[in-house]
Amino acid sequence: MLDMNPIKIEGETFIAVTLKLPKTNFMAVMNDTGYIMCGALDVALLNDKLKERKIVAGRAVGVRTIDQLLEAPLESVTLEAEELGIKAGMKGKDALLKMKYD
Repeated sequence: MLDMNPIKIEGETFIAVTLKLPKTNFMAVMNDTGYIMCGALDVALLNDKLKERKIVAGRAVGVRTIDQLLEAPLESVTLEAEELGIKAGMKGKDALLKMKYD
């Protein structure tokens, strides 16, 4: 099953997506600038092989719900996310608020 819903964080709108897969969930919260995601995100791939795309993203591990993803500290972030002041250890929702629309 796929759930996709708008969510508000301090007045900013983001899209939350949960894909229920056998034995796991895939989750992401995004806007036009970037996204945070569950442990399925390969930050090293984005930083190395897809560097030219300048993807703004962060990864949280051990989360099972969108609420947990928003509250969890990010385990890793892309180089482009760091350029926006997003750091590993930052809560997901705080990272999202640094992803301003261009």
